[in-house]
Amino acid sequence: MKIIIAGGGIGGLTAALLLRKAGFEVKVFESVKEVKPLGVGINLLPHSVTVLNELGLVPKLAQIAVSSKALLYYNKFGQKYWEEPRGLYAGYKVPQFSIHRGKFQQLLFEEAKAVIGKENIFTNHHLQSFKEEDDKIIAGFIDHSFNEFIHEETGDALIGADGIHSVVRKYFYPNEGEPKFTGITLWRAVTETTPNFLNSSMVMIGNTMQKFVAYPIREDATSSTINWIAEIKNENNTTPPKRDWNKKVNKEVFLPAFRSWKFDWLDIPALIEAAGDVFEFPMIDRDPLPRWTFGRITLLGDAAHPMYPIGSNGASQAILDAKALTENLIANNDIQKALVEYERIRLEPTSKIVLSNRENGPDKIMEIMEQRAPNGFENLDDVISKEELQEVANQYKKIAGFEKKV
Repeated sequence: MKIIIAGGGIGGLTAALLLRKAGFEVKVFESVKEVKPLGVGINLLPHSVTVLNELGLVPKLAQIAVSSKALLYYNKFGQKYWEEPRGLYAGYKVPQFSIHRGKFQQLLFEEAKAVIGKENIFTNHHLQSFKEEDDKIIAGFIDHSFNEFIHEETGDALIGADGIHSVVRKYFYPNEGEPKFTGITLWRAVTETTPNFLNSSMVMIGNTMQKFVAYPIREDATSSTINWIAEIKNENNTTPPKRDWNKKVNKEVFLPAFRSWKFDWLDIPALIEAAGDVFEFPMIDRDPLPRWTFGRITLLGDAAHPMYPIGSNGASQAILDAKALTENLIANNDIQKALVEYERIRLEPTSKIVLSNRENGPDKIMEIMEQRAPNGFENLDDVISKEELQEVANQYKKIAGFEKKV
């Protein structure tokens, strides 16, 4: 059984590794000419790291990532109101990793070359067309730079893991239009700073109108690499910037809004000013779909359920998709039934996460705190109870599927 995967991102490569381990023939087709360490930081939650552990990747991840200790929430005055342990420190069997997205993708890419063979991974191959014929899938690929046809591949199934602008998704939903944008713009960068900066933890500061997020993605005895995100919501802005890993902007576009965010434990303007290149991204997603699977074709990852980067779930859910897809192909010799069952298992949970993230997911607590204590607080218990804080955190973990098992 040959599986064609359109897209060599995190979801597509994880699926390729899992499927090959299960004995399937796999071929991966990626649009870009060269896989480079683009992007900035992401988090891998314990339920997805469990899958990566099955592939033997945790020791390699530990060498290039940070095992997250805690998640901490602060208001815009730098007052802490919530802290919870994460990963190993919360009693999970595997870590929660903070890692550079591009380095993680490169790790998966090198692993895929070793496991499925570099001859089965094609870069500079953009999916242009596909059709189901005589119980087979025939897919055509072009060189995207010159729009020239370069390859045709025949297989038993096609997995559309080709991102938020998926060709596969657009074929089945031609009238869907552009991704949804609600006026939230993100500016992301990394800053080199002192060892053990932020104590291997993620900090969330501000509220849902203006937010700053920071966490280390590399630490050693001499320095820390801090990934940070500055976020501002402008409800009157209806035109999103292009979603491009390479779109650089001047810091002065957003830095003035954070000039006063200097705390005794963190100087945010200094952290921004010490960064190198800053990249601008829109916060966009798409509406949940009624179905992903059409015969021998299905969707995976951002092609299936692009979501706001809230709650650290994008990459993790793509990895869980890959696991469910593989398990169902193993369990069912009928490919079409296997893909329908994969969809049944994964579509509803991921749709709930998409919708929850639109309501700010676990960051809803930032909105609550801003409403109840817009000028800060002297006694936290007068504003909110630990039980209510815990309930917000637990509710999202349950939706996202990584609640701690008792």
